[in-house]
Amino acid sequence: MLTTTGISEIATLIGDPTRTAMLVALMDGRALTASELAGVAGVTPQTASSHLGKLSEAGLLNVTQTGRHRYHRLASAHVATMLEAIMTVAAAPGNRPARTVRTGPRDAALRQARSCYDHLAGEIAVTIADRLAASGHIAALMDGGRLTADGAAFLSSIGVDVDAARARITPRRMLCRPCLDWSERRMHLAGTIGTAMLAAFLQQGWMRAADGSRAILVTRTGVRALQTHFGIVLDTGRGD
Repeated sequence: MLTTTGISEIATLIGDPTRTAMLVALMDGRALTASELAGVAGVTPQTASSHLGKLSEAGLLNVTQTGRHRYHRLASAHVATMLEAIMTVAAAPGNRPARTVRTGPRDAALRQARSCYDHLAGEIAVTIADRLAASGHIAALMDGGRLTADGAAFLSSIGVDVDAARARITPRRMLCRPCLDWSERRMHLAGTIGTAMLAAFLQQGWMRAADGSRAILVTRTGVRALQTHFGIVLDTGRGD
């Protein structure tokens, strides 16, 4: 039940400058560690962890454990909408922009595309996931992901073996799974369909694995295909 006390508690949490800085840093949809958010807010990691605990307890943040690291992201689009509305009201000439956080590898090739176990990660993978979700080919990606009938038809039309992906489903391995991207800190597509997509891109010569690296290089053929099928515009292709 909505109460004035509840509204006041949320407003108080957001009103703290340290917590405000961390929330604003998460507005682009990425997930960041406590240390990265501490750098944004100009506080120690210990102080940041205390603030992040309060924000999580209030339901403003979600925490994802990946290996040894804990990543914090906005809990929902509703939280982002609330923050955006506050920012609009608070906007005034001369305000200093929030500091940005650089995440992931410095190597440009790794940031653009790389293997993440058996599926594609990096800028291109995140953009593909966004486009599949926006077109209705993947439904509810943030809640686990579901390949729609239109999505299955589309992926099949570009050479992805959807039937094989479905045959590989097990109790521990689903068809579609959102995977938090290390560099982009947004979701790319994993699961058996993610594996099938990367396999198709490699088999069709859209991409190739770089020697001695996790980087996945886009060929000239891939540049054309990514633009045609996903609206992704890249400058050049490699290894064609």
